[in-house]
Amino acid sequence: MHQIHTFVQNREEVLGWARELIDIESRAIQRLKEQLNDDFFEVVSQILNSEGRVVVSGIGKSAAIANKIVATLNSTGTPSLFMHAADAVHGDLGMIQKGDTVICISKSGNTPEIKALVPLLLNGGNKLVAMVGSMDSFLAKHAHYCLNVYVEKEACPNNLAPTTSTTAQLVMGDALAVALLKSKGFTSKDFAKYHPGGALGKRLYTTLGDLANLNGKPNVGPEDSVHEVIVELTQKRLGAVAVIDNQTVVGIITDGDIRRMLEKVKSIEGLVARDIMGNNPVMMEGTLLASQGAIEMTKRKITQLIVTMNGSYQGMVHLHDLNREGII
Repeated sequence: MHQIHTFVQNREEVLGWARELIDIESRAIQRLKEQLNDDFFEVVSQILNSEGRVVVSGIGKSAAIANKIVATLNSTGTPSLFMHAADAVHGDLGMIQKGDTVICISKSGNTPEIKALVPLLLNGGNKLVAMVGSMDSFLAKHAHYCLNVYVEKEACPNNLAPTTSTTAQLVMGDALAVALLKSKGFTSKDFAKYHPGGALGKRLYTTLGDLANLNGKPNVGPEDSVHEVIVELTQKRLGAVAVIDNQTVVGIITDGDIRRMLEKVKSIEGLVARDIMGNNPVMMEGTLLASQGAIEMTKRKITQLIVTMNGSYQGMVHLHDLNREGII
């Protein structure tokens, strides 16, 4: 039978460990600013002026960081791919094309895999960037450019598990991605192109018209009976109907308007939409971003918004639509 060990720790001691790690890693990140030099500028220029892609390679924990850097570069408009340093010498070198810039990530810069890989990369004529923790290493001495990610110690109490060093690599990768992004004038619209399925992208490209077109178009005429209004409300299930006169929106009737009316009258006989509608509905053009509609709805504390296209009624957007699409 396996013996079960129960560990009971002091709350403040555990929180203290966490705070100590954060302090160690924060100081290491601050020191990165002092370690930046002209090579960082040269790497940015090399990538911007290259017709190829960025290939990021590493092994162990550095490989995990390389994968993340590749994802960040791709999402911000710099075509990139990951190549595992160990797999590179077993066929994956074929993914590197002429004009590609290769970034090798390594804490020591002296692992057997890196030593085997570097000469092969140089033979291919590609520019080699070392993101390395030792400027005296094999990798640093043979690379065209060096990004210094040296850290004094790991946050691990045994100074063994990659913690501070991988954080430094990650921050340097982010700095590179953002420098490239800003150099290219990468905008929120560009960002949306690379994130069409995510909530971030949807906030950047989904319009009010897009959402309105997914719904029915609840509407009645000013002289339609309250009974007809209630039927339209029930069928379209958006909690409101627009009152339309000659293609122009003249009012809105919400579920709340119906409830308040029923509290005041004993019979709805003879009542029409014009009698109970609100005369100043909130309307926005369908070409506007849904995120702008969300701001307006929050500010006015409303749950429906009438959407128009060139002044004509296009449909309606409900707060639930914005929630469903991840806009809010």
